[in-house]
Amino acid sequence: MSIVVTTPTGHVGSRVVQLLLQAGVRPTLLVRDAARLEPGVRERCTVVEGDQDDVEAVLRATARAETLYWVNPPSLDDDPVAGHARFGAVAAAAVAENAVARVVFQSSVGAEAREGFGDIDGLARTEELLDATGASVTHLRCGYFFTNLLLDLESVRAGVLSTTLPVDHRMPWVDPRDIGEVAAARLLAGDWTGRHTQGVHGPEDLSFAEVARIVGAALGRPLAAQQVDEAEVAEALRGLGFTDAQVEGVLGMSRGQRGFVPEDPRDVLTTTPTRLGAWAWSVLRPALEQ
Repeated sequence: MSIVVTTPTGHVGSRVVQLLLQAGVRPTLLVRDAARLEPGVRERCTVVEGDQDDVEAVLRATARAETLYWVNPPSLDDDPVAGHARFGAVAAAAVAENAVARVVFQSSVGAEAREGFGDIDGLARTEELLDATGASVTHLRCGYFFTNLLLDLESVRAGVLSTTLPVDHRMPWVDPRDIGEVAAARLLAGDWTGRHTQGVHGPEDLSFAEVARIVGAALGRPLAAQQVDEAEVAEALRGLGFTDAQVEGVLGMSRGQRGFVPEDPRDVLTTTPTRLGAWAWSVLRPALEQ
């Protein structure tokens, strides 16, 4: 079984690689810097160094591949939606030229709306580009990552979780390791065909108010959710050098959630096990203590 994995050092990709190795597969890893791979992983994989917007590198990695796990890396483009579409076009070109039979794409809840979700609109474009290749494709529509809390440790230390959403708005929250497990299961099941979507929604829908209560209890410190105005966030982002399109990409991801119901309902297929409190104790607490 020939499986190619992109972003193999990320929160999701590293879990995918570990599970494939434990299943007896020697995957091919497309990675920008092979030195970031653990030595034990590197020696058990075929490694291709290159960027995911480098068509030749992606073609080399996917030569003779049966299945591809594709994740769009963070886009540094002035327009992140266009950046995601550019990555998607590279993936689609390699899938078509190398006749890759199956693709598992790490997408997001909201991509099914096709527009109105900011940065996620770029994932929608990638879904469409991959669908047009004629390969069998599964789009993993993932919820809000627990690990996004690691991006704002200072606010957590200060006892505040900020959001532009109403603090009682509920949406899927998920541990990226659980996404890796769903992805690996799909990659290893080599007999599926056609186009599929697979929600990956975590154990329950949560509001920021509920997240603050759960995480605060796990950490043993007070934590409160606070709604902030979009204009305030936009001003802060522009102060950091974000372009107007980048600001819209960030704000649109939350704005699109208002009144939105995911295409894939919460059921036995979309619900994953890791609970936020357990994750906060085992991952967020040590990060705060560093």
